[in-house]
Amino acid sequence: MDLSSVEPGVGTLPPRARFRSSLGEQSLNGDWRFRLSPSLAAAPAGIEAEDYDDSDWDRIPVPSSWSLHDVARRHGAAPIYTNVQFPFPLDPPFVPDENPIGDHRLSFDTGEEFLSGAVLRFDGIDNTADIWLNGELLGTTRGSRLPSEFDVSHLLRPAGNVLVARVAQWSATSYLEDQDMWWLPGIFRDVTLIARPDSAIRDLFVHAGYSDGTGTLRVEVDSSLPATIAVDELGVEIAPGQTVELDHVTGWSAEEPKLYAATITTDVEQITTKIGFRTVRVVDTQVLINDRPVVFKGVNRHEHHPDLGRVIPRSVVESELRLMKQHNINAIRTSHYPPHPDLLDLADELGFYVIDECDLETHGFGMNEWRRNPVAEPEWRPALVERMTRMVNRDKNHPSIFCWSLGNECGTGDNLKAMAETARAIDGSRLIHYEGDWDSSYVDLYSRMYAAVDEVEKIGQGVEDQTTDPAADAHRRALPFILCEYVHAMGNGPGGMTEYMELFDKYPRLVGGFVWEWLEHGIRTHTDDGREYFAYGGDFGEPVHDGNFVIDGLVSADREPRPGLIDLKKVYEPVKLEVAEDWSTLTVTNKYAFSGLDHLRFDWAAEDAEGRYAAGVLPGVAVGAGDRATLALPPEATAARHDGAVLTVTARLAKDTAWASEGHEITWGQAGSPAAAAPPVTGDVPVEHTDAGLRLGPALFDAATGRLVDFGGAVVDGPRLNIWRAPTDNDNGMDHSVRRRVSGGWERARLDKFAGRLATIAEVHDDAGPGLVITTRYAAPSFDRFIDTTVTWRSDGRRVTAEVALELSGEWPPNLARIGLDFALDGGYDRLAWAGLGPGQQYPDTGQAARLGYFSASVDELQVPYVRPQENGSRQAKRLTLSGGGRDLTLSGDDFSFAARPWSQAVLAAAEHAIDLEPDGRLHLTIDHRQQGIGTASCGPGVLPAYALDPAQLNGSDLNFTLTLE
Repeated sequence: MDLSSVEPGVGTLPPRARFRSSLGEQSLNGDWRFRLSPSLAAAPAGIEAEDYDDSDWDRIPVPSSWSLHDVARRHGAAPIYTNVQFPFPLDPPFVPDENPIGDHRLSFDTGEEFLSGAVLRFDGIDNTADIWLNGELLGTTRGSRLPSEFDVSHLLRPAGNVLVARVAQWSATSYLEDQDMWWLPGIFRDVTLIARPDSAIRDLFVHAGYSDGTGTLRVEVDSSLPATIAVDELGVEIAPGQTVELDHVTGWSAEEPKLYAATITTDVEQITTKIGFRTVRVVDTQVLINDRPVVFKGVNRHEHHPDLGRVIPRSVVESELRLMKQHNINAIRTSHYPPHPDLLDLADELGFYVIDECDLETHGFGMNEWRRNPVAEPEWRPALVERMTRMVNRDKNHPSIFCWSLGNECGTGDNLKAMAETARAIDGSRLIHYEGDWDSSYVDLYSRMYAAVDEVEKIGQGVEDQTTDPAADAHRRALPFILCEYVHAMGNGPGGMTEYMELFDKYPRLVGGFVWEWLEHGIRTHTDDGREYFAYGGDFGEPVHDGNFVIDGLVSADREPRPGLIDLKKVYEPVKLEVAEDWSTLTVTNKYAFSGLDHLRFDWAAEDAEGRYAAGVLPGVAVGAGDRATLALPPEATAARHDGAVLTVTARLAKDTAWASEGHEITWGQAGSPAAAAPPVTGDVPVEHTDAGLRLGPALFDAATGRLVDFGGAVVDGPRLNIWRAPTDNDNGMDHSVRRRVSGGWERARLDKFAGRLATIAEVHDDAGPGLVITTRYAAPSFDRFIDTTVTWRSDGRRVTAEVALELSGEWPPNLARIGLDFALDGGYDRLAWAGLGPGQQYPDTGQAARLGYFSASVDELQVPYVRPQENGSRQAKRLTLSGGGRDLTLSGDDFSFAARPWSQAVLAAAEHAIDLEPDGRLHLTIDHRQQGIGTASCGPGVLPAYALDPAQLNGSDLNFTLTLE
């Protein structure tokens, strides 16, 4: 087994399109015999022999990733996660001697239809494998996420066939597959026996273009027999290579993914494939699909399953894509390798624009200044060009694919240019993408990742910085701009999505972007006592890893939407609805490229604190693609307006689709304001001195600390000033605009260790009546910077009101996490109701999906169970009611944010996994005046200035609220 070869695979057939034939297929998936060895030297000899005794071997399912099975864990071959770095020395083309080897054996019988000619196909083996059938070496697979096919016509027999695969975890080609994911070796995609006699069709290439209402069809068929191509729905029958123009076809787009069934027939077989009429062009710095400019509202998608690793059942893929469509996503980048073919079939059917990416990333060479980088070394060129050839040929008949991508994060080199030339030679109808070609010399799109908003706007305006070569600069400025990765969705976030979408809408050159990324890569794991959690780098004891950086996604590993996906649905809305403040009109902006609005139903509803009290349907909302119109709302909707009410207009599917049922909500718009202003509290009640402390109405204060300790029988500890939060993944990231970690400044300033000292406590009698004024000085250990917090309390006997004023002194970090007050309550408070924004969480630069209204939830429901615990669950309100502790406690005031947890922030910050969080029996409530935004500094820009919490802005600021006991 040659593990240091940089050549393409050996013994494989030329690449071809994937299709199903009437001649038949036989799946070889199932239980195989399996043996794992720690190295090639330790692997048994002679396993290819038909009579080799494998009776004492383990069994393993194929497809599978062996690292996730008990047999691997018994041998210490656990999963490994790295992002950029390689888990072995950078010594190409060599790999370590300690290199797990997985030997697989299968005995099978087959039918007569395969004996006159057959092909054996492996759709994916990580990393490389030698393959034998009935004792004869067929060849070697290289290129983990690409198919390898072998001619087995001369070897098959009806019964007792023995198929053997020796799979190595590492080989020279591992240097090409450094793709920010778990290293999971094994036969992880399907193994199939395909009937292919000499007379069978070897390949076919569908060319189906569309322009100005006319479709053009030509089908190339590689066959030794005459063939015909029929499209019954169109009444078409043509010969291979014949071109026909059709003026009665519907073009394919992600909005209207119309497919036609085509049948290719010879005397011996019939192949049915699906055709979508679609043309891609670049015109005036825009990407045109069928002559219409398109904005790609995309996501990057890795293939990962929390239990099966890289084995993704078709049902899971289908549920993923339906979930994407339900959240207004119209594009997928197959990061960073060709996906399982099921995804492309479903993308054609459901409607997605796809960037199909080659199985190539050499990111780890960047840690060594790109020395010996394979994309720049001539000896690697045949392997790289062959990878591109295999991908393009496999996937060339999918209308969903508008673009071929050469790979990801490989630096640059002449081999990439050769790959681009190869792709164009095979298929010149699609665009070429590669982000690392900064001069855009061999690509058709100017692509960047994680560019900041201000830079993206300059690119949209065409005033970005010039390149050193004037000719290259002029060429690049004529290209559309795309963000192949942006708004890194890791943990709480991403923040700042709206600003990017506004730029996409404003500047035609900005053709969209792909959020990083769709899916967290957690591996479902259990503690010894059976508690479930999702593992990340280091959890399996691997010495080289990149921690929880693998836990980034809009959905969890088991496909549960994170708040970022809910927000993204609103950001990516294809229709914008704006309700006038007086509820008289609705402005509708149709952001579809092709579709009108006749597939949607528009409803309106008014609600107040008592619930929905008026509703209706809006007839005749007809706005063409790309148009905008203002419509009168029904008089009964306008008449429903009153103080404390909210009007919501929704756009829903008018009928079932392949991806959602009738009534599925596409988007919404609102006007109004929940919660009428509460009457002011007059200071009618004087302060009463008691043995227990200072009483003001229902409130009891500790005279020694100035803190509230009881409110109408509810045991309270607070308020305590809080300017810190359990750092989010984005707080812990490097904000490259200022070259620092935001949370690093908080750590150095010890904001998490703030302590208070009662400075003064005094009664007051003024025009507002009697009250209690308490000033507390807060500071961190070893620092002489202070925040003096003065709270003026007054009561009318049933309620108390608090006016909070802040005064800062000394030098502070550039940004604080929050400015708020912490309370801890005993007594079983476990449910909250609020008037404001909901139902999901919001931060200054997130929460686009939050609506005005009236909401309620349990404390548990308010938590977001991020894999690595961090700040979460903040919601904006005008009124908040806590219940479950006997008498309800209501807090009202100007817009404030709140977070309620069954554990403290310190416990939240210390936890490494969600299962580390244990309720302590109290309700921990934080009331915030302001918070720092979230940003995307986990990998990308930090918080935009508009959402940053500058300490200088806090002097003289106040947080006023009223507490009421019901």
